[in-house]
Amino acid sequence: MPRDTPPITAETLLMAYASGVFPMAESRDDPDIFWVDPRRRGVLPLDGLRISRSLAKRIRQAPWRVTLNAAFDATVAACADRDETWINPPIARLYSQLHAGGLAHSLELWEEDTLVGGIYGVTLGTAFFGESMFSARRDASKVALAFMVALLRREGFTLFDTQFLTEHLASLGGVEISRAAYRRRLAAALEGKARIRGPVPQSSEVMHLRSQTS
Repeated sequence: MPRDTPPITAETLLMAYASGVFPMAESRDDPDIFWVDPRRRGVLPLDGLRISRSLAKRIRQAPWRVTLNAAFDATVAACADRDETWINPPIARLYSQLHAGGLAHSLELWEEDTLVGGIYGVTLGTAFFGESMFSARRDASKVALAFMVALLRREGFTLFDTQFLTEHLASLGGVEISRAAYRRRLAAALEGKARIRGPVPQSSEVMHLRSQTS
């Protein structure tokens, strides 16, 4: 008789990230998890974030309150709240366990008491594995991403893995590299040490990225 496949644990997930692969599900209702190792990998250079005039204006206006790790599970749930998602309940639980262990983080945007945008990901060494982001207001995900980049730079991270390169990420400076190039960058990042701590960056710190990369 075939053996039952052992359940994926948070430790398994960390080993997968360290090996260059990440989990996905076919849909919210599919209980199974499969591993992905793209031939072309999306990364966001931490010194190459593109902040357009309109995004810069939005950041300066500071329309939303920014928090760190204030609503991790709610951020994951909001990222999964779309017609098609790769985040099923088992994956959400695994990320929640990593968050409890200090290895997964979220950055949130609030309009009064309403969560309107955010981003979350996993950290190992000086690598940040960006998993997903969401936006319930125009430009909210872009603002969350800009604040996260400023935070990662401040804390000494060297790799922002976006997994795939979307048109949205490309407009913000994301690029695509080969699997081999990604593995080299990952190996170097795993040799280092960094951690995400508060406080969240000020708007002026985020705007400083524009002067450095424009």
